Amino acid sequence: MSKYSYEFKKKVVMDYINGKGGYKSLCKENGIPSQTILRDWITAYKEFGNKGLMRSREKKNYSFEFKMHVVELYLTTEVSYRELALSLGINNPPMIAKWVTDYRAVGPDALRPKRKGRKPKVSKPKKIIPNTGKEKAESEYLKQLEDENLRLRIENAYLKELRRLRLEEEKPPKNRQE
Repeated sequence: MSKYSYEFKKKVVMDYINGKGGYKSLCKENGIPSQTILRDWITAYKEFGNKGLMRSREKKNYSFEFKMHVVELYLTTEVSYRELALSLGINNPPMIAKWVTDYRAVGPDALRPKRKGRKPKVSKPKKIIPNTGKEKAESEYLKQLEDENLRLRIENAYLKELRRLRLEEEKPPKNRQE
C-alpha cells in the first residue's frame, strides 16, 4: 500500500495549481517530508493527468529492444531521467536509472528478460529413440555400462558394510567397573 492516497495527492496538487501555496509551505502544511515528492506529483499530474497520481497496480513488461532504446537515448543525449521518462510516457524515472546502471555494469544482457520462478531440482531425462544401427549399438553399450555401474555400486556398498561389521567385532570390549 502506498503511503499517500490518490485523493490526498490530488488535493495537494490542486492546492498548488490554484496558488494556495508553494512547494515549501504545502509540504510543511501537509506533512510531506520532501519538496521533490510534491514536485514529482505535480509534474506527473501535468503530464499524465489523474493517471499520473494513481499508483499503477499492473506490472508492465518492457521489451529488450525498448529498454535498449531508452538506455541509448539517455547515454547519447543530455536529458535527465525524469525528462526522458516524461517524453516516453513512463511514470517511473528510477526504473530508467536502474536500466542504465545495469547496462553500465553488465552490458546489454542485463536488460534481457529473466526467467521467473525456482529452478527445477531434477531435470527430466531425455528419451533417446535410436533410428540407425549405430545409435542402437551406442544405446546398447550405454545400457551395459549403466548395468555394470549399478552392479559395482551394490558390490561397493556390500564391502563397506562387511568392513564395518568386521571392525565392530575386532573392537575390544569396554572395561566395566562394578
